[in-house]
Amino acid sequence: MPTIHWPSERVVVTGGAGFLGGYVLDELRRRGATEIVVPRSRDYDLVDMEAVKRLYRDARPTVVLHLAARVGGIGANRDNPGKFFYDNLMMGVQLIEAARHAGVKKLVALGTICAYPKFCPVPFREEDIWNGYPEETNAPYGLAKKMLLVQSQAYREQYGFDSCVLFPVNLYGPRDNFDLHTSHVIPALVRKCVEARERGDRSIVVWGDGSASREFLHARDAAEGIVAASERYEKSDPVNLGAGFEILIRDLVPLVARLCRFQGEIVWDTTKPNGQPRRMLDTSRAAAEFGWKARIGFEEGLAETVKWYEENPS
Repeated sequence: MPTIHWPSERVVVTGGAGFLGGYVLDELRRRGATEIVVPRSRDYDLVDMEAVKRLYRDARPTVVLHLAARVGGIGANRDNPGKFFYDNLMMGVQLIEAARHAGVKKLVALGTICAYPKFCPVPFREEDIWNGYPEETNAPYGLAKKMLLVQSQAYREQYGFDSCVLFPVNLYGPRDNFDLHTSHVIPALVRKCVEARERGDRSIVVWGDGSASREFLHARDAAEGIVAASERYEKSDPVNLGAGFEILIRDLVPLVARLCRFQGEIVWDTTKPNGQPRRMLDTSRAAAEFGWKARIGFEEGLAETVKWYEENPS
């Protein structure tokens, strides 16, 4: 496999205009990349194969980083299961197929922790990814992403095509999506707490009963992992990207509230779903295969995120 030398590569980053994409672009530029193409959906609908082929003709990439996804929290997944399945499956499958024909030398796609079984032993190890059905509310999204893993392995075996799929935990950080309907738990909590404090509310309402656990990875750390895998990982076995800890939602909420300086009551709406019961990844494979490990402390990253939102309210 030809080595990656960023100053001489032409890199397509799907989803490069998004939250994680911004950090990936920062990391690519830090490592010397100058020719970076970020396709926008208004110009290239990646669900359409002809648009994907046109993108490759226009950009002539040597490396493709596929970060684009149709995503959202529990509510958005519950409202759009068909769209989340179809759009995510077709984007990924077609980008990989067209990359093979276009002579792309490396493709790294982003999967999702939602691909893991609902009752997966903790910490989640890559070997367990097929040992059960995902949590129902986000199974269509998770399974669509998991098909890219099958494709990557099959294409390496049959065509010698160099690609891999990485499986990150929930990401957070400055510049996240803070929309209350489509965001994930941390930005939603930050927005709720800051707005409640500013309005003088006496309480906030949080979904579920707080018993679920989650692991969170700063998007800057995730970007470093994606670029490191591009440079040094030459297999198609799945690889987790995580921070190596779990926190109960019932402990996360008061932590976020404290950092947001919200002192009111936390009301748990137990009529709403918790999502997957527990989440925490085994990240030893990423360390062994391409020398990556998360560096940013959780409370440090949360404080940075809160500060950014207060300076850039939605």
